[in-house]
Amino acid sequence: MLKVKSIIKEGWPFIIAALVVFLTRLALHFPDITERVYSDGLYPLIAASLSSLSGLLPFSLWDVFWAVSVLILIAAIAAILLKKISFRLFLLRSGQILALMLIWFYLSWGFNYFRPDLNKRIGFELSEVDEEVFRSSLDSIISLVNNNYCSILHDNYPEIDSAVEKSYSEHASLTDIRYPNGSRRPKKMIFSNLIAKFGISGYFGPFFNEINLNKKILPMEYPFLLAHEKAHQFGVGGEADANLVSYLVCSGSEDQKLRYSAAFCLMLYFFEDAQYLDDYGAYLESLDSRVLEELRFRQQYYYGIQNEAMEKAHEKVYDAYLKGNNVAQGIDNYNKVVELYISWKARNSMLF
Repeated sequence: MLKVKSIIKEGWPFIIAALVVFLTRLALHFPDITERVYSDGLYPLIAASLSSLSGLLPFSLWDVFWAVSVLILIAAIAAILLKKISFRLFLLRSGQILALMLIWFYLSWGFNYFRPDLNKRIGFELSEVDEEVFRSSLDSIISLVNNNYCSILHDNYPEIDSAVEKSYSEHASLTDIRYPNGSRRPKKMIFSNLIAKFGISGYFGPFFNEINLNKKILPMEYPFLLAHEKAHQFGVGGEADANLVSYLVCSGSEDQKLRYSAAFCLMLYFFEDAQYLDDYGAYLESLDSRVLEELRFRQQYYYGIQNEAMEKAHEKVYDAYLKGNNVAQGIDNYNKVVELYISWKARNSMLF
């Protein structure tokens, strides 16, 4: 009897974690129920509670958590070497902590990965994208970039945040979000210089419901990336879905800085697919000279601060993470925004 009690006492995090994993498998097969019960029911309450608390602090709690965790890990290894604690106890406690983190991840946000895809929620079907349609869409995006060009400065960031919030409020029904869903205080990553080497521009921290952006990102990308991370805070799981929501919110804004950033960043995804076209150079030449200058500066800038080996390592880890959470394309899901945009535009040609 005592042995059973001991197993329960030490093993309850693993038992609950197993139950949560089982629930994710159910959620995968019943996305509409997941949407109704979790994404539209529980999550807005969780987001409002967590964001109201984490928003009181100007720094990233998740960055602090990882920094403290590394220090504790170092201390634990030292304690093992000095025979202050056993290796078995270290493994047990580490496993318990990881199990608790898994539980909190899915309960605090992770079940949003298993709701219906964005295109189903906002009412459009994915259409086949042939070369003619792709080229026509790219021409349209280049026109938007050229027509909306404007200078964006770091000093503009506070007003950009307000403009993004305003546009989210105005386009809540279009993007199928529940506004206000708590609050969103953008925070700068504490370890931006290091994180930039991995090619990470920002992330949404589900454990504390935080919007975190790298201090190294360029101003012309800031509005789009900010809106992208806010899309995750609203419960948008897939990266392509968050990209489309960000584009719709920014391009539908009265603020020209948001519209330029939306067109510029969407153009980057189009260019990634267009580089295999024979006349790829002609598309570059059709850009406004100021836009082309920013594009070239961006390429040189990130080449100078990113580490190829570290970036590839991050991509492999994040690819596995996404594939394990119902994003079949993994890291390639970001670029699916091209297909989503073209399909959405075919249904909503009169908007934006």
